[in-house]
Amino acid sequence: MEREIDLKEISDGKLYTANDMARLGCHECAGCSSCCQGMGNSIILDPFDIYQLERGLGISFEDLMQDAIELNVVDGIIQPNLRMQPEKECCAFLSGEGRCTIHEFRPGFCRMFPLGRIYEGNDFRYFLQVHECSYPDKTKVKIKKWLEIPEIGKYEAYIRTWHSVLKEARGIVKETQNDAVIKNLNMYLLKQFYIKPYDYFAAGEGEDFYQQFDRRLEEAKEVIKLYG
Repeated sequence: MEREIDLKEISDGKLYTANDMARLGCHECAGCSSCCQGMGNSIILDPFDIYQLERGLGISFEDLMQDAIELNVVDGIIQPNLRMQPEKECCAFLSGEGRCTIHEFRPGFCRMFPLGRIYEGNDFRYFLQVHECSYPDKTKVKIKKWLEIPEIGKYEAYIRTWHSVLKEARGIVKETQNDAVIKNLNMYLLKQFYIKPYDYFAAGEGEDFYQQFDRRLEEAKEVIKLYG
């Protein structure tokens, strides 16, 4: 999501890499789920998030659409986000005891919180949102430990690439006045990177997510050029 932000107002003024330390520690706060409530449609899911959810829950994208995720237009591009339970305005994966039921394979936005990403050209760094988490006495944690994402280098390279894909698609949507082009481009990206099932495999067999994503991206590059 593209936002105009003033880092001086929302952060501690620092920019971080995955190897840096930041005051984040709140996982020991048993039962605190304030960051899982009242989020609206802000927890946007990228293809890796969907891959993780499908694999972890053993269900399809269509199954997730039943009651766990929904589609919204973000800066001109259709993307899925976590759905809030309407009666409680909390995440669909939050238990009655206020615990995350998908913690092991939770989305990237959830892993980062209260961090955010700021993009500079083709790269990004993390920033700490100092007003978002009310938990006191936070401890310093290395950011890559906080994220708990295996092969963090591969993951961050993928995030940069996906950001570039969305940026190019948003540019096309912004420039064109053709509703059919906008609709067709959106449906193609949705099917290519989200709806079409990914392969899940035992260790050492087949392609991992990043290999599958790269193959889909190579196919998509030529298609996206046609819309541009």
